[in-house]
Amino acid sequence: MELREIEIFLTLAEELHFGRTADRLHVTPARVSQAIKKQERALGAELFKRTSRSVRLTPIGAVLRDGLAAGYQQIQEALAAAATAGQGISGVLNVGYSAAWCGKLVVMAADTFRARHPHCAIHIQDSQLGDPLGPLRDGSSDVQLIELPIDEPDIVNGPVIFTEPRALAVPAGHPLAERDSVSVEDLADAPMVTITGQPQYFLDVHYPRRTPKGRSIPRGPSTSAWQEVLALVGAGKGVSPTSARAAHYYSRPDVVYVPFHDAPPVEYGLLWPATGNTPKVRAFVRTVLETAGA
Repeated sequence: MELREIEIFLTLAEELHFGRTADRLHVTPARVSQAIKKQERALGAELFKRTSRSVRLTPIGAVLRDGLAAGYQQIQEALAAAATAGQGISGVLNVGYSAAWCGKLVVMAADTFRARHPHCAIHIQDSQLGDPLGPLRDGSSDVQLIELPIDEPDIVNGPVIFTEPRALAVPAGHPLAERDSVSVEDLADAPMVTITGQPQYFLDVHYPRRTPKGRSIPRGPSTSAWQEVLALVGAGKGVSPTSARAAHYYSRPDVVYVPFHDAPPVEYGLLWPATGNTPKVRAFVRTVLETAGA
């Protein structure tokens, strides 16, 4: 009995309907009938009882089904494992992310990826605010979902996955905390808590030095850790731009998040090393795009 004939028999044993079996296997009902008759002739026994209204397994058919099912499943798993290995989708994929909302999407995508590629394990880790590209360069991350822009010759910019409106983290009790929204021009009225370790072009986008009208934006303390940013803001040392979604993930009694009404959104995209454009990275990128779209 050939593998295709086993597939036809097991599918018919499950569906008990020649038409549905043919639809599932993308063949004609006649092809299903021919395969079953061939098997019955070879075995010298009837496998199905057929009437104009029903199809059911005979006792001999049930014995054959039970004997073939486990072996067929093992064959399918072996074929899938070989195909996955042949595509390079095996081993370990290290995935980094920046903000908590990026981590949530990465975890959801990882669940789907594992189901599709069971021979590839995924290790998820958060990237450091002050050195987001370090893991990509030292090999500890294969792909990352982080804030843009990133423009580095050794890093591939993948697709933008989503955007988020901006907000300003301000100390509770600060005059800006009473506003329904703030303007980029308001940044000139309070020292800005900034981060260290990022490329200057990145800082120019997220922590500008001047407002659109040319007013200077004063600098407050700087740090390389997001929790320290919030601690400094909460202590009244300054304000800091961020994603509006931070209000849901990083709620603190001493920090208020006020949305901007005129700031461009924050873009989040996938990055990977220029030397690491592997099949498993490409497969994970596709999975993230599907997950974000859903």
